[in-house]
Amino acid sequence: MSGSDSAPFLSQADDTDDGPVPGTPGLPGSTGNSKSEDPEVPDREGLQRITGLSPGHSALIVAVLCYINLLNYMDRFTVAGVLPDIEQFFDIGDSSSGLIQTVFISSYMVLAPVFGYLGDRYNRKYLMCGGIAFWSLVTLGSSFIPREVTPGLGVVAVLLLFLVVREPPRGAVERHSDSPPLNPTSWWADLRALARNPSFILSSLGFTAVAFVTGSLALWAPAFLLRSRVVLGETPPCLPGDSCSSSDSLIFGLITCLTGVLGVGLGVEISRRLRRSNPRADPLVCAAGLLGSAPFLFLALACARGSIVATYIFIFIGETLLSMNWAIVADILLYVVIPTRRSTAEAFQIVLSHLLGDAGSPYLIGLISDRLRRSWPPSFLSEFRALQFSLMLCAFIGALGGAAFLGTAVFIEGDRRRAQLHVQGLLREAGPTDDRIVVPQRGRSTRVPVSSVLI
Repeated sequence: MSGSDSAPFLSQADDTDDGPVPGTPGLPGSTGNSKSEDPEVPDREGLQRITGLSPGHSALIVAVLCYINLLNYMDRFTVAGVLPDIEQFFDIGDSSSGLIQTVFISSYMVLAPVFGYLGDRYNRKYLMCGGIAFWSLVTLGSSFIPREVTPGLGVVAVLLLFLVVREPPRGAVERHSDSPPLNPTSWWADLRALARNPSFILSSLGFTAVAFVTGSLALWAPAFLLRSRVVLGETPPCLPGDSCSSSDSLIFGLITCLTGVLGVGLGVEISRRLRRSNPRADPLVCAAGLLGSAPFLFLALACARGSIVATYIFIFIGETLLSMNWAIVADILLYVVIPTRRSTAEAFQIVLSHLLGDAGSPYLIGLISDRLRRSWPPSFLSEFRALQFSLMLCAFIGALGGAAFLGTAVFIEGDRRRAQLHVQGLLREAGPTDDRIVVPQRGRSTRVPVSSVLI
């Protein structure tokens, strides 16, 4: 990729520093026959021959990976279920409570680039085994309550991962059988390529908005619902020496699980149907989910002082729409980034979504809440209103994320096509020292490597 002559990453879709391989079908200046826009998709037997995995084995691997991800989220949001007790026991405010979750989530962010680099170059199965084993040992070492169960479940995850999961060849499904395998490039070359991929950058920003909202709700919603019940007179206030436990943590957790399954399935099905007529369906569905969830989350907060039932209804609708993004964002990353850069891309997305999303949002919400409480007379109502107003920031962030996905829709077709051509060996990536000249392409001027024109 050119460093000094590079165009802005938000350039038009057909501005590219990648040079076509001579004779590339369907590209300007080629001598080959044109091919269809999308590559051929192997049938079930073809997939089994390429990957070496039967359909049943593939389904079992997916189940194991889902189980591992479930443990990840169980461990991540344990604090949220007992947050009122933590605040009461340590006598801390909302900002310090949010900082607990911020520090915890930051640990996910620190090593993500390292494992992203390793995952693009070494066996991903063994990397996951080592990571989960270390995670389980640390969790066991910090477990002082006999009823914490995640360390034992982590050991089960390592065994399943080692015995069931098989490392598939990178990019084998996307490549044609006669194209050479892709070789990893330098880490800096990977970062340059990702920075010039507008679909990846914008979809990562949109996903960061999703992480901001979900991280804020996961930590603060149970505490907010408890304060709402106190203001409504449905439950006594949490006083020093008393237990702050309530049914809201369980109810909100069940709603989150149900809306997660419902929203993911709904988003995937809507996108699958719309994709037949609109190739930009994926980012448009993500945008619709975020923009649609914003008003319902705002209504959930606004109605909390009047009806806890209405609050739960609006939370259910808002979280369902918000969850429509999860699977689609992962799919976008897979088809706009070439296989040898996907782990690095995933690591970058994790860092960005944690740094600006669910790592910082709990502390930010708590900080705003504490600042508001200081300007009002101390009371249970002021505690409720401070957290209510601070959580309204989530609706605004959700709307910004929807705008980022609308921007993704502008570039998604060109970025996806370039990734497909690169994987099939039909598009050559220019080196950083390649000279470039301006040539006409698709009715406009475009910089391409001199070597591709000379050939």
